[in-house]
Amino acid sequence: MSESSAKSSPSVYFPATSEAIQKNIIHHLMSFQGRDPERSGATDIYMALAYTLRDIMVEKWIKTQKTFYAKEKKRVYYLSLEFLIGRSLGNSVTNLGLYDQVKEAVEGIGYSMEEIREQEEDAALGNGGLGRLAACFMDSIATLKIPAYGYGIRYEYGLFYQQLINGYQVESPDSWQR
Repeated sequence: MSESSAKSSPSVYFPATSEAIQKNIIHHLMSFQGRDPERSGATDIYMALAYTLRDIMVEKWIKTQKTFYAKEKKRVYYLSLEFLIGRSLGNSVTNLGLYDQVKEAVEGIGYSMEEIREQEEDAALGNGGLGRLAACFMDSIATLKIPAYGYGIRYEYGLFYQQLINGYQVESPDSWQR
């Protein structure tokens, strides 16, 4: 893409107001999920909010990538078998500086922020030390504004459930991608 066409790329970013965020949540409920906003549950709102935040983050990510390429920045590529990142929604809202606006938008639809955050499953992509270290390392280099990418394995199943049945340990998969 040429420099002139990159500058004229259309923007899908919307104002960071609670009204605009609420409108975008409803847009995603209807157009992405095919849901009636009046009959949507907390999980539907969670998904629509996640898509709304993704819209904002993708545009920022593309802008950042263009800056890196223009300045010919070197990048760090980090490979880990585990990334124990926990839940992403609250972290994303906070890092985007949109907590108050998102909270107001969600409350305007009839839910509390905590109720929506509770809909997210933990990404069970590790079991402790290595996964936590990888996630903390990525947070640290992001804070330092070092261009970096984390690579891992996309497991179909993450951690597994363990139960004792008749005195024996029985493992079953944890479908974290619900």
